[in-house]
Amino acid sequence: MSDGSTIAVDTAAVARNVPGQPAEGVDAELVAQLVEQARAAGLQLTGDGGLLQQLTKRVLESALEGEITDHLGYDKGDPAGKNSGNSRNGVRAKTVLTDVGPVEIEVPRDRDGSFAPRIVKKRQRRLSGVDDMVISLSAKGLTTGEIQAHLAEVYGAEVSRQTISTITDKVVEGMTEWQNRPLDPVYPVIFLDAVHVKIRDGKVANRPIYLALAVTVEGTRDILGLWAGDGGEGAKFWLQVLTELRNRGVQDACMVVCDGLKGLPDAIGEVWPEAVVQTCVIHLLRASFRYAGRQHWDAIAKALKPVYTAPTEAAARARFAEFAEAWGGKYPAIVRLWQQAWAEFVPFLAFDAEIRTVVCSTNAIESVNARIRRAVRARGHFPNEAAALKCVYLAVMSLDPTGQGRRRWTMRWKPALNAFDIAFEGRLSAGRK
Repeated sequence: MSDGSTIAVDTAAVARNVPGQPAEGVDAELVAQLVEQARAAGLQLTGDGGLLQQLTKRVLESALEGEITDHLGYDKGDPAGKNSGNSRNGVRAKTVLTDVGPVEIEVPRDRDGSFAPRIVKKRQRRLSGVDDMVISLSAKGLTTGEIQAHLAEVYGAEVSRQTISTITDKVVEGMTEWQNRPLDPVYPVIFLDAVHVKIRDGKVANRPIYLALAVTVEGTRDILGLWAGDGGEGAKFWLQVLTELRNRGVQDACMVVCDGLKGLPDAIGEVWPEAVVQTCVIHLLRASFRYAGRQHWDAIAKALKPVYTAPTEAAARARFAEFAEAWGGKYPAIVRLWQQAWAEFVPFLAFDAEIRTVVCSTNAIESVNARIRRAVRARGHFPNEAAALKCVYLAVMSLDPTGQGRRRWTMRWKPALNAFDIAFEGRLSAGRK
């Protein structure tokens, strides 16, 4: 077929531009010509036997040929290789799974068997991009069966569920190393929260996954770790978590923002005595709504806003007294809730507006939790704790693939960090050494 042979010649030309040529890259005009020829010949760009598969085959085989030439020290057919002690010994066929589907390639061999290709290693059946794709799909919450179906439908690739599990299990080693990495000596703010997942342990039950997120002295986000709780006493478990963070190097935290869990402020004070413990206002509002009828939520939120936006603690007390007078008769439990949380609610009122804005809620951690919840909901429930942690870890690691979020985060935190430097004079300097 003349059209097909023409395309084959051109794909070889493109392939010669790619391997080992970082300076020149691929000729754009040649690629455009190649695509046009493929269309004229009725050749699909993607799919089984398509242009991308042909081009991938050419690129891989060209790179492998370059590798064996480097290994032997002479080009194919060069008389210099005669009596050199080692020589080419034909090829062997091998099918590898790539981003464009399964591709059959011919891998060159040498006579003494010492050639060890790098671009497609011995016994390697998948290029790294496929592993990255599987991990990315898993991070979005797809099950092994859904990933298997996706690869079959889009790429025509038959990949077993066991292979998919093996690929995603690779992250466990990285997760263990990440979970035990050394941390900074001081953080301006640490946010503590938990998301709940369903784990099938005899029967399906809700279990907490605890999360600690910190803001560094440079204004970047740093997720310090993930821990699977047993559903027991939360404050006691948090003490273990905080002690672990201290053992990993966190000597001080200026402020710790958390929910109103009983006993948690004492646990924080035991680990970091100088830390200011701040109850998350959003958690406090959500807890208030649990005691009220849905028809009154908007009115209660409006009545409580003057309390947490008050300029001073005295003003906040006055506004809260007005709230108690208006709503205490109907919902005394809400008044009691705020009275019990008052000591951990008011600390942020003593700071500048820049600090108030970033610590009066766990908004900084809510975007992380939202991503985790999407991945968790897509999975439904997990067979065990390890599977749940792996899913959450993958979701966390895929939070900011482009780095744009990191830059936005840093810009958003600059005013607050200046205020922290003033309010906690000298305490942040240890993190900048």
